Amino acid sequence: MTSLRLGTRGSLLATTQSGTVAEAIRTEAGFDVELVIIKTTGDRIQDRPLAEIGGRGLFTRELDEALLEGTIDLAVHSLKDLPTVLPDGLALAAVPEREDSRDVLIAPKGSGLTFESLPPGARIGTGSLRRQALALGHRPDLAMAPIRGNLDTRLRKVDEGEYDAILLAAAGVRRLGWTERISEAMDPGGWLPAPGQGALAIVVREDDLERSREWADRLEHAPTRAAVEAERSVLHRLEAGCQLPVGALGIPYGGGMRLRAIVASPDGTRAVRAEASGTEAAAWELGEVVADRLLTMGADRILEGIRAPRP
Repeated sequence: MTSLRLGTRGSLLATTQSGTVAEAIRTEAGFDVELVIIKTTGDRIQDRPLAEIGGRGLFTRELDEALLEGTIDLAVHSLKDLPTVLPDGLALAAVPEREDSRDVLIAPKGSGLTFESLPPGARIGTGSLRRQALALGHRPDLAMAPIRGNLDTRLRKVDEGEYDAILLAAAGVRRLGWTERISEAMDPGGWLPAPGQGALAIVVREDDLERSREWADRLEHAPTRAAVEAERSVLHRLEAGCQLPVGALGIPYGGGMRLRAIVASPDGTRAVRAEASGTEAAAWELGEVVADRLLTMGADRILEGIRAPRP
């Protein structure tokens, strides 16, 4: 195999991320890489909040199908979008080193606003129930509003006054070189990111996994994989998809791992937090320990209230 077809979503952020992976494969392993643009369900449905659309694999399903059909050889995803259990026949070949995992606030240019200095009633855009829950837990006087669209579209909506500020992932802003637009990075000590946030996932067919080692091993970052494995284990144990208000962050240190997680209600009035330490080698088990502590504290009741069908 000297030429690879890399499947990616078509947004500026997705093609930038995939382009970075493609260049790394060319440089590190000498393969030719072609980007193949594939539109996903999450890309097509732009007029409804993600939590309302529901289901898993909103941004991955069509890429998975292309892999299994053999029309692409690998797919690059934002790891936070990846279901905790991959479809049969697919495998996670590599997890490169993580970008900034934090959430950030973006306000209009030159406003000087921070999260705490936002005026009461400020309209804050987010497409994430987790960010909504954390924001209202800290500032119940804010007006949270749904927002969809690519990153450049969201920034434009802020600058045009449709929102007073927006909350989103630092990683995308940084990968696009727009760091100067960040008004404030949220402290992960009290504001936990989504499981896998800031990391990329490179997925291949399971029967191609060994052949992929020639390039995949050069991109792999073991501490990042261990951290996101622990975080995703929390989601799996809670039976929570990536659209539910669950935050988790694994912090690797010298073979060890500290994992912290939160489950919160969308209105910010209820939240349970848990943490534990373990080893990188037992990252998945560490996630199960933390998830069980959350369940003991009532996380299942919070999540059941969100999952319950609305009348």
